[in-house]
Amino acid sequence: MASESSDPARSELLKLILEVSFRRQKVVLSSGRESDFYLDLRQTLMRPRGVALAGRLVLERLRVGPAVDSVGGMAVGAVPLVSAVLGASDLSDPTSPLLGFFVRKESKSHGLGKQIEGGFEKGQRVALLEDTVTTGGSTLQALDAVQAEGGSVARVICLVDRGEGAAAAFAERGLELESIFSREDLPV
Repeated sequence: MASESSDPARSELLKLILEVSFRRQKVVLSSGRESDFYLDLRQTLMRPRGVALAGRLVLERLRVGPAVDSVGGMAVGAVPLVSAVLGASDLSDPTSPLLGFFVRKESKSHGLGKQIEGGFEKGQRVALLEDTVTTGGSTLQALDAVQAEGGSVARVICLVDRGEGAAAAFAERGLELESIFSREDLPV
C-alpha cells in the first residue's frame, strides 16, 4: 500500500478540496467557534470525482482495522460521504457491500418515529463518518444515538480533522478519530 503522502488518489482529492471547498475568511462554525478558514466539503462531495475519490479512500481505510457492518453519521453533513463509501463498497465487492444509515438530530414525530434511518440494526458494529470535524459535537450526538439503539461504534472516520479538539473528545469515549486529511494538509 502506498504511503499517504505518495497516494495519487489522496493527492488528487486534496487538490480538489483546496480548489472548491477551502475558503480563507472569518466564519462562525457549527461548534460556535470562530475560524479564519472554512471548509465546505459538500462542494467536493457533490462532484463526481470528489465523491469517487472520497468513497474509495475511506473504504480503503475501513479495510484496515476493526471490521464494521454499517457506516453512517449525522444528517445532513455525513450523508454524501456515507453514500460515497457505499458506492465504492459495491464497486469493489458487490457480494458483501456495507450498509449505510443516517442519524437525525431528533426522532421523527410521524411514521415510525425513528431517529436512525437506513441500514442500521441493533447489535451492529458501525463506523461513524463525517466530512469535517472541529470539536466532534455532531458525530458525538450520532454516537449517543447509535449506542441508545443498541449499536456499537467501532470507528470514527472523517475526511478532514480541523485539529481543534475532536480527537481528544473521541479519545475520552475510547475511540480514535481517523482522518484522511489533517490541519497540517491545509494552507492555514
